[in-house]
Amino acid sequence: MAETILLVEDEDGLRTYLQSELQFEGYQVLTATTGTEAWAAYQAHQNQLALMILDWMIPELDGLEVMRRIRRHDDLPIMMMTARDYIGDKVAGLDNGADDYITKPFEIEELLARIRVIIRRKHHSASQNYQVGDLELNAKARQVQRAGKVAQLTQREFSLLQVLMQHAGEPLTRDELLDQVWGADYEGQTNIVDVYIRYLRAKIDLSGMAPLIHTVRGVGYILQEAKHGR
Repeated sequence: MAETILLVEDEDGLRTYLQSELQFEGYQVLTATTGTEAWAAYQAHQNQLALMILDWMIPELDGLEVMRRIRRHDDLPIMMMTARDYIGDKVAGLDNGADDYITKPFEIEELLARIRVIIRRKHHSASQNYQVGDLELNAKARQVQRAGKVAQLTQREFSLLQVLMQHAGEPLTRDELLDQVWGADYEGQTNIVDVYIRYLRAKIDLSGMAPLIHTVRGVGYILQEAKHGR
């Protein structure tokens, strides 16, 4: 069954070109030209969508606002597409829940390769459940529990925890975590990993419980059981 992509782009020429190329690759393509149309299309087809390609600078609701609305209750993969190339904009897009970010102009081969990676990652993660001690992660339901208590995580926190659980017992460097959670082309500060580790610890390593997320001096972080201290 063909994957369905929602393409949100207000520039007629680019939208028509991308729609044609995506259809040639075998994708079903829905289109929208404004933020309002994008939100309506998402609501009407959310259970069918494999990916949204979302331009930042669109009329009515901008792309960032559309993404924020979606992220309140859905982890639909979203690729931000924009002419902006400021690092601050990329960080804002990624931190608000974008799975990837591509800057115009770009080669269609690069876009198609990124789409394949995102969809492949989605299919892989959706079939995976992980458990380390009393910490459980259900990828399909996007739910995390520690000792039976549900932890409310943001999209980025969930992705970071999932990578740590996939590599339980294995030290991961900050660069490895950046590549797997923020993307290989992330150009912000590496201390963003430390910031999100603190967020995770506050929600996972609860008072009175043995910590699961540990610092490996000179390396990065590891998730494992029965180790006292951080």
